[in-house]
Amino acid sequence: MDRRWFAVGCLMAALAVGLGAFGAHGLRPHLDDRGLELYRTAIQYLMLHSLGVIVAGMVRVRSSALAASLFALGSLLFGGSLIALALGGPRWMGIVAPLGGISFVFGWILLAVGAFVGKP
Repeated sequence: MDRRWFAVGCLMAALAVGLGAFGAHGLRPHLDDRGLELYRTAIQYLMLHSLGVIVAGMVRVRSSALAASLFALGSLLFGGSLIALALGGPRWMGIVAPLGGISFVFGWILLAVGAFVGKP
């Protein structure tokens, strides 16, 4: 087990819970329906991929550290751009989200390939 990635995933999950609570209680009056939807999507993907980082930290396959890195990067790019858009950030931030999505996809593929190939 890679305790560092496990810890990073746990911190990402805590961040997702905190940001989710902040959105539900502090931002709700300030965001329109689209903004709330973007914010919720960002938090859902952050939580989901924090679990991905935890899993990557727990498994012992050659690609797990790279997969965890891609999940963390994807969370920053995807979630960060959606939160920025929800809060009224510039529209060009929308082009950043697909880069985060691509990071997620490659992270999951790397974990799958690592599982098929075997342990280091």
